Amino acid sequence: MEDKMAEQESILQRFAGSDSAYEKSKVVVLPVPYGKTVSYREGTENGPRAILDASNSLELFDEEIGRDTYKIGITTLGELNVRSLSPEEMTAAVFEKASAIFKDAKFPVIIGGEHTVTVGAVQAAAKAFANLSVVSLDAHHDLRDSYKDSKLSHACVNRRISEICKIIIAGSRSLSKEEKNFLPNPNVAIFSAYDIMDMPKWKEQIRDMLTENVYMSIDLDVFDPSIMPSVGTPEPGGLGWYEILDFTNYIIQYKNVIGFDVVELCPIKEIIAPDFLAAKLIYRLLGYNFMANSKRALPKKEQEGQ
Repeated sequence: MEDKMAEQESILQRFAGSDSAYEKSKVVVLPVPYGKTVSYREGTENGPRAILDASNSLELFDEEIGRDTYKIGITTLGELNVRSLSPEEMTAAVFEKASAIFKDAKFPVIIGGEHTVTVGAVQAAAKAFANLSVVSLDAHHDLRDSYKDSKLSHACVNRRISEICKIIIAGSRSLSKEEKNFLPNPNVAIFSAYDIMDMPKWKEQIRDMLTENVYMSIDLDVFDPSIMPSVGTPEPGGLGWYEILDFTNYIIQYKNVIGFDVVELCPIKEIIAPDFLAAKLIYRLLGYNFMANSKRALPKKEQEGQ
């Protein structure tokens, strides 16, 4: 406990200004400033701090939900010290910290950093929860086996997740030949941006493919670059703000979302709207989750003990 309190004292910025004590909080925000494997525009390691800064200008009363979401209890940990680590070391550090959050029966919100940080979080989620699946909102399939001699690259993250549990990728619109040859795969389902335009009931199909417990990963490049230009590799033809909110709220209504991450913000100086979008997205998702899904699933050990 002393280690947690010391960590709290080293925080540079709190999410939405919430100063809830760790012990009393339902939500734990973990900033992971990492950008070692980016391949186009650099700067994702600056994403967490930009989101935290923007979060302190949010209106804390959520007009859609009709409540002050911060009152659920949100605590923010200090930035994970991973900037100089290898992808393998970073993934292990995220796994260790996320595992501790799950063990304490808290709801983790991982703020990246590049998408590779998700691998460690999913490893921890799979250890803590039975019957887990992942929904990944992403412009790219990220299904390469390796990229630039690394199997832990932002371009490989969904491939690594598929080796842990079932993953559904939604909103994608960029596919390499290697990834095409990898598909179909029994542990991967794709709902591209093109599919979403042509399938009136795409949300229902994804819902039916997901398991009871769901970890949600949101790569901000899933949004159209007209509203989210601050990403490492922007792809035209992305989803809109209300499309993403409608989908995430729908999944939360039907599944037990046990944690999520928001990754790949690459801040652009003097263009603050994307930073604010990312912060409000996190706040809104917390409102959806704790308004609609108050019963938390039990970790594996507690399930086995019943």
